[in-house]
Amino acid sequence: MMPLAQEPPSPDSPPTTGREPFWCYMDVLVFAGLTIPSLLLGDVIVKLTMALFHWRARFQAAEALPAQFLGYLILFGLLALLLRLEYEQPFWKSLGWRRMEWPPLVIMLCGFTAALGVAWIGSHIRLPNGSTPMTDLMENRTAVLLMAIFGTTAGPLCEELSFRGLLQPLLVRSLGVFPGIVATAIPFGFLHFHEYGNSIGYASLVSLAGVGFGWMRHQTGSTKASTLMHASYNAFVILVMLRAEDLPKAW
Repeated sequence: MMPLAQEPPSPDSPPTTGREPFWCYMDVLVFAGLTIPSLLLGDVIVKLTMALFHWRARFQAAEALPAQFLGYLILFGLLALLLRLEYEQPFWKSLGWRRMEWPPLVIMLCGFTAALGVAWIGSHIRLPNGSTPMTDLMENRTAVLLMAIFGTTAGPLCEELSFRGLLQPLLVRSLGVFPGIVATAIPFGFLHFHEYGNSIGYASLVSLAGVGFGWMRHQTGSTKASTLMHASYNAFVILVMLRAEDLPKAW
């Protein structure tokens, strides 16, 4: 009898390695350990380039954002190398960058709804007022524009690949769906602790938003979907911040 021909795997299907996810907690620890050196290296490269060309940034964001972007490139380049050398697996597909099963507009509306819900909760708890390291970067119109672009593109992309792409699948497998999503959202929220003025309240609200992004990742199986939701959430937050009195009047 002739053997039945097997259909080729769909380009959106997860890699076949015997278990999902195929990586382990040690890989996550290695990735976490590479984060600060990668970001520092990005900062050093930007500073050296500026010194070489005798260029001085007119505002903080003009130096901080390129340095952070370059640091992310280094970090995820190393992660891609790890996945390829240790497991012989591709970067994007491994971290769940697959077709979105839901319409993009629905996912964006989920992001706006999450932002409204977090804002409503924030209005009912005591949060510190005044400037934060993040608002300090928004010192003029160009800086605000750069922050808005970064906050709706590279920022959510890198954070979703890290937390919902790399960490959440492991925690969901170990703890179950809801505990795994929450356990992923907690360090995600406290990643933003310093930029929101070392406020536990703000960090907790970001963790709550992270639960929403994790839910989207689990429901759709796609970090592309959670990234779009995250970007939509950030866009809403940025629009609200632009109306705040403590942002530059030049805008």
